[in-house]
Amino acid sequence: MFEITQCANNRIDMSFGGKIDREEMKILLDEFVDKTKDVEDGIMLYTIHDFDFPTLSAIGEELTRLPELFRHTRKFKKVAVLAEQQWLRKVSEIEGMLFPGLDIKGFSPNDTENAEAWLAQ
Repeated sequence: MFEITQCANNRIDMSFGGKIDREEMKILLDEFVDKTKDVEDGIMLYTIHDFDFPTLSAIGEELTRLPELFRHTRKFKKVAVLAEQQWLRKVSEIEGMLFPGLDIKGFSPNDTENAEAWLAQ
């Protein structure tokens, strides 16, 4: 299950949870591309709940669209990741190091207030 909400011209909130298959990944990626097409200097609040690894076909779908996803990811300067699992927060922060100009910081789900404050800085 996922939800992508455009909160402002430069703000996207994304929520993701459970197992995702190829069709759901295609829908998610289409929606992400659509909702981020006009974003500049963007910020994102990304909530991960009930995480389960995507199916192999879902990962394949994502891999086939990497160039497009990189273009849209570069539109963001900050992403706050809310996740229960410490390892997901840490992996997210490491992933942020791979994108010049993108700062990703992990927060626990009960730390939404600090995540919001960090995004607003």
